[in-house]
Amino acid sequence: MRDLVYTGFMSLDGVVDSPGGGPGEEHRSGGWVFKDLEFVPEAWSLKGEELADTTALMFGRRSYEAFAPVWRDSEDHAAYKELPKYVVSATLPEDALVDGWGPTTILRSTEDVVALKEGEGGAIFIHGSAELARGLSDEGLIDQYNLLVFPVLLGAGKSLFGRADRDKQMLTLRESESYPNGIMKLVYEVKR
Repeated sequence: MRDLVYTGFMSLDGVVDSPGGGPGEEHRSGGWVFKDLEFVPEAWSLKGEELADTTALMFGRRSYEAFAPVWRDSEDHAAYKELPKYVVSATLPEDALVDGWGPTTILRSTEDVVALKEGEGGAIFIHGSAELARGLSDEGLIDQYNLLVFPVLLGAGKSLFGRADRDKQMLTLRESESYPNGIMKLVYEVKR
């Protein structure tokens, strides 16, 4: 069974929308991760640590369309280039996949995600993709959350967690750290 890990930046009020402020990110406070905070390199160490565990990447359609053309040519994301990628979308056509960014498979349904998790291999990391992550979380398919929580209240935007009435889900705090600029690293495993 493969683990599905959500990794992302989150505001204190739970917003994960448009942290980088790049193309395809239209939140009114887009780029909030890089604004108004002192840069503390160790606060970003989680991103480097994740590389050792990442064996595949998963995106929703909009995040894929925003990240693929940029990350394909980015030195910061070179380690991701040849990893298998999965895009969960009922509408993305095969000819819209970005060339030169490793093997990419379109998954058309939640059932396809379940089948992928049941297969052989290591951890699959979801980057961005708030709507996808929220849906997979609601279905109980995410196994771990790697969060960098920023000391900002955005007041609006896409949330990682839905408000649907569902059964309680307990988490185990595997790792945490706080940094002088107010960022908190929180790594939670979902109790099964």
